[in-house]
Amino acid sequence: MTQWPLPDPMALALEEAQAAAHQGEVPVGAVVVCDGDVIARAHNSPRCLHDPTAHAEMLALRRAAKALGRERLEDCELWVTLEPCAMCAGAIAHARIAKLYYGASDEKGGAIEHGPRLFEQPTIMHRPEVYSGIGEGPAAALLRDFFRARR
Repeated sequence: MTQWPLPDPMALALEEAQAAAHQGEVPVGAVVVCDGDVIARAHNSPRCLHDPTAHAEMLALRRAAKALGRERLEDCELWVTLEPCAMCAGAIAHARIAKLYYGASDEKGGAIEHGPRLFEQPTIMHRPEVYSGIGEGPAAALLRDFFRARR
């Protein structure tokens, strides 16, 4: 379990996750960093936006692409509080993200080290460097508390 202080991008992603929780969304946050600068940040918003694809990663990637004026983000890093699902992992590959950092693992919905393990598939066109467990403790606690309150 990673201890505080967390790298700044993960701390920002956790802030985004907390914002999602306050809106009744599953608390996941994401931040895109390019050349050391945060260029996009987002949190889960499928309920608020009435959009099943409005995961934190998808929104952050869209905002980063728009900010940079290009669809390829090969010089960028994505920091996210939860292991990405298959949809988000596919978008990460299509965007050509250089490095993926994530906090909590997702045994049920994750697609990086669980489920389809998308980046291990021979047909995937791009594999980012992956670093897991960064901010795992705070990210997992936020998710646990969110779902415990709803049971």
